[in-house]
Amino acid sequence: MSELVVTGLDAGYGGAQVLHDVTFTVGEGEICAILGPNGAGKTTLLRALSGMVKGRGGVRLGGVELLGRPPDALARMGVAHVPEGRGTFMPLTVEENLRLGAYTRRDGLEQDLDRIYTYFPALKPRLKQAAGSLSGGEQQMLALGRALMLRPRLLLLDEPSLGLAPLVTRELFRIVRTINEQERTTVVVVEQNAHLALGVAQRAHVLETGRIVLSGTAAQIRQDEQVAQSYLGYRV
Repeated sequence: MSELVVTGLDAGYGGAQVLHDVTFTVGEGEICAILGPNGAGKTTLLRALSGMVKGRGGVRLGGVELLGRPPDALARMGVAHVPEGRGTFMPLTVEENLRLGAYTRRDGLEQDLDRIYTYFPALKPRLKQAAGSLSGGEQQMLALGRALMLRPRLLLLDEPSLGLAPLVTRELFRIVRTINEQERTTVVVVEQNAHLALGVAQRAHVLETGRIVLSGTAAQIRQDEQVAQSYLGYRV
């Protein structure tokens, strides 16, 4: 069953249209990768899904229309967005950042904090440390942990590997896959590292100049000659 259904989505900034008739679905509990070159509209797509950019068309989560609702309303509906650049509150402590992720509710916070420390044990000894003093990898873990404090139904990840060492990136994607498997959270991830994204995703879509030009399972996309040459560095 499709959890997220995007139909004929147009979106942009001011008078500049970025997304054109974008249509795709993501199954319940799936990881969906969005691939494409810089400037293709990938970040705009996630912003439209989280209510940060106004769009026209249809975006339904579990059968409920999301378009036209502000970001705080979508957060209360279970849409969590980890933006490019992480978006952590640098002067606040690690614990304060995590608790902010659960601002829409007040129940079970301590249990959820323990759950986050299970996924990201490196954060626990740094609870009282300012987020700005963390390494890049730790900040990305904090941003993801804060999003998980929402208990999201839909998790949107924008370039989670940006600026991270390969070892840290692989660990981060391993954690994303574990979260998806254990909590059945539906994930849409925008990622330049196509190898990693296709390694964890069940489904993928290629976005170019604001349009979906290729869709399929991760295995199908990996075997496509155009994708292999453009994003994976080999010929099929």
